[in-house]
Amino acid sequence: MDVREAIRTQKMKPYQIAVIALCLIVTIIDGFEILVMAFVAPFLSKAWSVNATDTGLMLSASVFGSALGAIFVSPLADRMGRRKHTLISLALITVGMTASIFVTGVGQMVAVRAFTGLFIGGIVASMNILVAEYCSDGKRGVAMGIYGIGFPLGASIGGFISVALMRGAADPATAWRLPFVMGAIITAVMFVVALFLLPESVGYLVEKRPAGALAAYNKIAVKLGYPTSTELPAKKVVGQLEKVGSALFAGVMRTRTIWLWVGYACLMGAFYFANTWTAKLVADQTKDAALGSQIQSFVPLGGVIGALVFAALATKLRPRMVTMLILFFGTLIYVVYGNAFTNTSLAPLLALGVGLAANGGVAAFYAISPSIYPTSVRATGVGWMIGFGRSVAILAPYLVGWVIESFKVSPQTIYQFFGIILAIGGVAIFMLDRTYANRSENPDTPHLTLREEEEALVAAQDAEVTA
Repeated sequence: MDVREAIRTQKMKPYQIAVIALCLIVTIIDGFEILVMAFVAPFLSKAWSVNATDTGLMLSASVFGSALGAIFVSPLADRMGRRKHTLISLALITVGMTASIFVTGVGQMVAVRAFTGLFIGGIVASMNILVAEYCSDGKRGVAMGIYGIGFPLGASIGGFISVALMRGAADPATAWRLPFVMGAIITAVMFVVALFLLPESVGYLVEKRPAGALAAYNKIAVKLGYPTSTELPAKKVVGQLEKVGSALFAGVMRTRTIWLWVGYACLMGAFYFANTWTAKLVADQTKDAALGSQIQSFVPLGGVIGALVFAALATKLRPRMVTMLILFFGTLIYVVYGNAFTNTSLAPLLALGVGLAANGGVAAFYAISPSIYPTSVRATGVGWMIGFGRSVAILAPYLVGWVIESFKVSPQTIYQFFGIILAIGGVAIFMLDRTYANRSENPDTPHLTLREEEEALVAAQDAEVTA
C-alpha cells in the first residue's frame, strides 16, 4: 500500500491529527517569537530612549532575518528532510532568544533579532508541508485553516503574557527582557518534544529516498495502522519537475509563481506594518505604552478569527478564492481603522478586523501554497514565496518610522495606503486561481488538463490490474 495515497484518500487517523497538532504548537511559538519585538518596543524605547527610526530598525530586524531564512534555510529541508531541518532550526532559535536577553544596545538587538528570524523564517516551510502532507484531501482546507491559527494565536497569547510580565516587573528598566526569557524556555522545551515525536514527511522519504527511508516509511505506516512494505512506492515527481527551475518557473508554473508571490508580498507589507507599528502608534496617541501593547495584542487575536473563518469558508469555496476575499476585506478594514484611529474605545474591535485580514491572510497563504508546488521542491517553493514576500516587505516597518519622523505623515494615511496594497494582492490571487481553469489541481502534474489527468489515472489503474 502507498501510504501517501492512503493519507490522501482515507479517513484521518489519530496519528495524523497528532502530527498536525505538534506542528501547530511549533507555529504558536514561532508566532510569538517573530513578533515579540512589537510588544517589547514601547518598553524598550522608553528604557533606552531610542527614536522612531531606531525603533523601526529593531522591528525590521527579525523580518530581515526571516526573509533570508525563507530563501536560504527553507530549501535545506528538501535536502536534509523536514524533521532534521525542524530540529536544527528550533535549537538555533533557542540560542537567538537566549542571546536577546543580554543585549545592551540597538546594534546588538538588531543582530540577534536578525539571527533568530533567520531560523524562524526557515522553519515555516517545513511546518506547512508536514501539515499539508499528513492531511487527507477532503480535510486539507479545514486542517490548514485550523493550523493557520498558530501564528496569530502565538502572537496574541504571547502579547498578553508579555504585557503582564513587563507591567509586573520589579524593575521597569529591565522589564523588556522577560518576554525573551519566556521565549527561550518554551523553544528549548519544544525542541525536546519534537526530538521524540516529530516524524519525517512521507513524500520526502519516497521522492528523495535518504538512508533508512524504507524503515522510516514502515514505522509511519504502522503508526497509521497500515501494512508495512518491502520496498518504497514509485516516485511520482519525475523529469523536469524534479528541478527547481522547471518546477517553479517553467510553463504554467511560472505564471502561478508570479501571481502567488505578488499576492503574498502585498499581504506581507500590510502585515508587518500592522504587527509592528500598531502598539507604537497607539502609545504615541495616548501616551500610554501599556495600552499600545494591549491593543497590539488584538491584531494577532483577529488573525485567529481569520484562520477559523478561512477554515469554515474553505469547506464551501476554493481556498484560493477565500484568500482573495480576505485580502479584499483587508482593504476595507484598513481604511476604516485609519479613519477611526484616534477613537481608542473602538481601537480593540477594529484591531481585531485588521488582524483578521493581515494575520488571517498569512494563514490563508500558508494553506494554499504547499499544494501549488511538486513534492520534490515543495520546501523550496514555499520558502522562496515567503522569502520573496518578506524581502519586499522588509523595509515596511523601517520606512514607516522614517516617513513619520521626516514627513509627519498621519496614521490614517499610512493605513489607507496599505489598504490599497491589499487590494492589489487580492487581484493577484484572483489571477492565480484563473490558471487552474480546466487544469489539474495535482501539484505533481500541473502540465496536464483535467481530461489528460483522467486518462492518465485510468491508464495507471488498467496497468495495475494487468500486473
